[in-house]
Amino acid sequence: MFSADSILLIAVAQGWLTEYWSRLSGASRDPFRGIYQLNSFDLAVMVPYFLVLGILAAYGFHRYWLVYCYAKYRANVPGKPAEPANWPKVTIQLPIYNERYVVERLVEAISRLDYPPDLLEVQVLDDSTDETQAVALACVERHRALGLNVHYLHRANREGYKAGALAEGLKSATGEFIAIFDADFQPNSDFLRLMVPYFHDPHVAMVQARWTYLNRDYSALTEVESILLDGHFVIEHGARARSGVFFNFNGTAGVWRRTAIEDAGGWQHDTLTEDTDLSYRAQLRGWQFLYLPEIECPSELPVEMNSFKAQQARWAKGLMQTAKKILPRVLRADLPASVKAEAFFHLTGNISYPLMVVLSTLLLPAMIVRSYQGWAQMLVIDLPLFLASSCSISGFYLTAQRVLYPKTWMRKIVYLPFVMAVGIGLSVRNAKAVIEAILGVSSEFARTPKYRIEGHSGTWRRKGYRNRAGWMPYLEVALGLYFAATVYYAIQNENYLTVPFLLLFVWGYLYTGLMSLAHVWMERLHLGVRAPEEVRPAASGVPGF
Repeated sequence: MFSADSILLIAVAQGWLTEYWSRLSGASRDPFRGIYQLNSFDLAVMVPYFLVLGILAAYGFHRYWLVYCYAKYRANVPGKPAEPANWPKVTIQLPIYNERYVVERLVEAISRLDYPPDLLEVQVLDDSTDETQAVALACVERHRALGLNVHYLHRANREGYKAGALAEGLKSATGEFIAIFDADFQPNSDFLRLMVPYFHDPHVAMVQARWTYLNRDYSALTEVESILLDGHFVIEHGARARSGVFFNFNGTAGVWRRTAIEDAGGWQHDTLTEDTDLSYRAQLRGWQFLYLPEIECPSELPVEMNSFKAQQARWAKGLMQTAKKILPRVLRADLPASVKAEAFFHLTGNISYPLMVVLSTLLLPAMIVRSYQGWAQMLVIDLPLFLASSCSISGFYLTAQRVLYPKTWMRKIVYLPFVMAVGIGLSVRNAKAVIEAILGVSSEFARTPKYRIEGHSGTWRRKGYRNRAGWMPYLEVALGLYFAATVYYAIQNENYLTVPFLLLFVWGYLYTGLMSLAHVWMERLHLGVRAPEEVRPAASGVPGF
């Protein structure tokens, strides 16, 4: 969900401001001095520096393209269809794994759906290993007694993780259409009545709704998460859907035509983003997807740093795995060049994370080398890079906020530096995930625990389920200190104008690293025991430990 624009902006701004300050301080005004003064060390720094910047700039320009497509094809939205004379049967699949805090809320929301009861089937696909089993089974039995056609299916193993659970449930499903909701989602009562009519076109395979957030205002972290996800759902999905290129099902808050799932090869679990994998396979088979941003589905955002980082790393790794698996097929297919190009940028976008880490380590030596480069190089190289990054950040995220909140979107501007800093801070964890995907290193599906936090109420402390922090926060803190030294160097050399930009690196790395460690130690302080690992079950039959 994050982009490399923030680090690209800072790197290029650093070059511009270094040059500007050197001119103010009376340094040589030869515009080409940097070209003929470079030695072998300088080249060893500057060649990879500009190579990485160039690649990141290409992804920055791609964001411009998405905003352009979103505006250009604004009229290409599906018209509202009439309600069907005969409503089809729908199976709702609820894949859960150790979700004792939210499973009852989920089933309650499903029970309120306004859809013919005799045409609705609900499957609670429970892979849980803790007391969620008892909670979910009791909830299912209670609602079955009230007339809901709901079934509880429990697997003794997690083979295939979420994809395996969905595939297993599909074997006994009786619906013509399959609606999927993760444990933290709360569909409105009219969700199916709004979504299902769009399947009047027999070529439509999937209809995706837009996520909204129950706890957007809970903290600064959840506010940043919502801004980033809004950018994805408004601009990315909107631009791709409107311009007729491929886009993906988001794993939840959507409805599938069952025959499309089967025709595309079914749910497969060789990637961590089984939703994107199936989406591309279905569209390669000629099926059409619809995105309906006006239909909303509330969800719960991660409120604890390690859970948020685990979610982002899973998405980054899964998308790169899907790129390795699917992109060769897309490029060989008989498809328009625009579809292939967008698929390439979409599926490979997370390669920016390892490049961001490389660029981070090069910033200090690059600052030293660039202190004597000339303004001609700045105009030829830096200006295009600056334009590729600076406006694409504001244009992308603020356009999304303006679309969603036309009267209050200006208030979101204050969060942009925080958005940039968090994106930088996540680069280390996500870079590791991307490299693992490239090298074929497998890992478990680390789901994002939820704690039933809505609005400003609720807390994640003293509750079970936690993603492990590991050693990564210590590296993030070390990088934060490294950039603090870079700030000191800039001040010592009277390059004051670069300091605000460099402080974003300090802020980003220290924030993500220290927050990860703080959440672990806060839990230890509260519980007086070792911090819980991922999905560690409670010791008693009640929530907690």
